[in-house]
Amino acid sequence: MSEKSLKPGVVTGEDYKTLVQAAKAGGYALPAVNVVGTNSINAVMEAAAQARSDIIIQLSNSGAAFFAGAGMADGFKAKVLGAVAAARHAHLLAEHYGICVVMHTDHANRSLIPWIEALLDEGEKYYEQHGKPLYSSHMLDLSADPIDFNLSECARILQRMAKIDMSLEIELGVTGGEEDGIGSEFDEAADNAKLYTQPADVLQAYELLNPIGHFSVAASFGNVHGVYKPGNVKLRPEILKNSQTLVQQTFSADDNPLHLVLHGGSGSEKAKIAEAVGYGVFKMNIDTDTQFAFSEPIGKYVNENARAFEYQIDPDDGTPYKKLYDPRKYLRLGEQGIVDRLQEACEDLGSKGRSIATA
Repeated sequence: MSEKSLKPGVVTGEDYKTLVQAAKAGGYALPAVNVVGTNSINAVMEAAAQARSDIIIQLSNSGAAFFAGAGMADGFKAKVLGAVAAARHAHLLAEHYGICVVMHTDHANRSLIPWIEALLDEGEKYYEQHGKPLYSSHMLDLSADPIDFNLSECARILQRMAKIDMSLEIELGVTGGEEDGIGSEFDEAADNAKLYTQPADVLQAYELLNPIGHFSVAASFGNVHGVYKPGNVKLRPEILKNSQTLVQQTFSADDNPLHLVLHGGSGSEKAKIAEAVGYGVFKMNIDTDTQFAFSEPIGKYVNENARAFEYQIDPDDGTPYKKLYDPRKYLRLGEQGIVDRLQEACEDLGSKGRSIATA
């Protein structure tokens, strides 16, 4: 365990900074898992507790809307209320799992700035009542816009977030592929320079944002959302090292001054992931792999018990199937699938057994 320990639960403000520094100093990164409901949130916390790893729980805008319920007529309100409900759920339960949890929202592009601002309204109210924000951090992904607009908007939002002890995640360069409607399909055959962040852009971001508040950078080094054929995704972690070196030398900073995150972790080469962690990556997003880990055992169960999903009572022999079609039966299998997959992720990222939550 790190010399510095934290109370279990959702961490924000200085505790969040402590968690980030512990990961970087310890040479490991935390899995950041996209969730869509209580099943996936609970499974992520269970997985973290089993691995003795701290964890990051995050929601995309559509994941938040789904959390509120697909039947809610007002889609924007659903995105806001779902995100609030998810965070409150984690605040209530996380400490009882005995690990530190970061609550984060994922990929908000230009059209979703109003969503982030609405969540900050909620965060400010929560801060006034509880002395800490509802979320540990939010992400603004303005990588598809000109860099001047990207950074000026990030600075504007960070000024507001810093007042309630929140951190901002930004994106420089473009992570290929599509995630929950943000981005576009990845052309595996293309040699796309936009997939590689330029260190000069990272330096510009650091110069502008560091005086305002705490922030992290999703710097692209060929990483892609989703899973693609081996050999078609060209990861170049050395870009992260070059960015760290440029900032360090320019500002006479400590080693790895940037807090870096890796998007598109599903399906990435483990050696490249390990190299990226060594260059200051403290967070790796996992969505595609955990979606499959949840769905695979449910599909297998349905196939093995097909009659129970056609009839309440077997028309041939009168067998009641209630114990088989009870949703808790197969949803629990999905949860266990996530738990098992995240053990592998914690091993790959080096976070297993490294929780800094007090026992």
